[in-house]
Amino acid sequence: MEKAKRRFEAIELKRVRMSRFNASKFIALPSCMGQGYTHGCHVWYRKKMVFWVFGYGSLVWNPGFEYDEKILGFIKDYRRVFDLACIDHRGTPQHPARTCTLEKSQETICWGVAYCVRGGPEKERLAMEYLERRECEYDSKTLVDFYREGEPSQPALTGVIVFTSTPDKVSNKYYLGPAPLEEMARQIATAVGPCGNNRDYLFKLEKAMFDIGHEDDYIIELANEVRKELGTAEKGILKERKLVGSSSRMPLTKSHIPTLQLGLRPEAVAMDS
Repeated sequence: MEKAKRRFEAIELKRVRMSRFNASKFIALPSCMGQGYTHGCHVWYRKKMVFWVFGYGSLVWNPGFEYDEKILGFIKDYRRVFDLACIDHRGTPQHPARTCTLEKSQETICWGVAYCVRGGPEKERLAMEYLERRECEYDSKTLVDFYREGEPSQPALTGVIVFTSTPDKVSNKYYLGPAPLEEMARQIATAVGPCGNNRDYLFKLEKAMFDIGHEDDYIIELANEVRKELGTAEKGILKERKLVGSSSRMPLTKSHIPTLQLGLRPEAVAMDS
């Protein structure tokens, strides 16, 4: 009897050790995720749910939800672009704002902050419901690998959620697509919504990236163009940097700012985006 007991304890100890080793690989599909989400993102360990979300826009400086941990780092093969319409935070259906989304881009990285929510299904649900209301213009949730600063070869986290948008004007009603730099600057300089004006969103993102030590040349160039539109370029942080590849994604033909036939979502008002 004693021998059997010791054998059982040895097996149980081995099981616990293995569960700790493999904790980051055990994925459970949560019930709170909406459409556009096809993989699990929660790590189950000792009856606690954990999820990580990557912030690359306003979440960098204003997460707005209760989190337990945050890590500075980056994701690979994505870059920021201001190709997404916002009609209920920094713009209106008649004059949509331009906000930040991600575009796939090989051999590039996008710096930001990963936030962890742990502590059980209820806390997880509240955080995700808040994020889905706030990021209502993003039609997809993608899972990515997240890398810590100074550790570029091995991901620190896998299965991190990032809110993304489909780059297609037919299937995604909020997708504006690229435009010439000057045209985007005019739109951003004049758009205003319930949460404030569009330009402040851009300037805050510029400052947030400066504060974490990883400025984005695309954001700097766009922000300085907006300052020129506002006639305050001399007050900004003008940097003589040319965005690599910027001319290849900006068409030379003149386009227009579309009016989106969409209704304002009351639950999204007063949340930053």
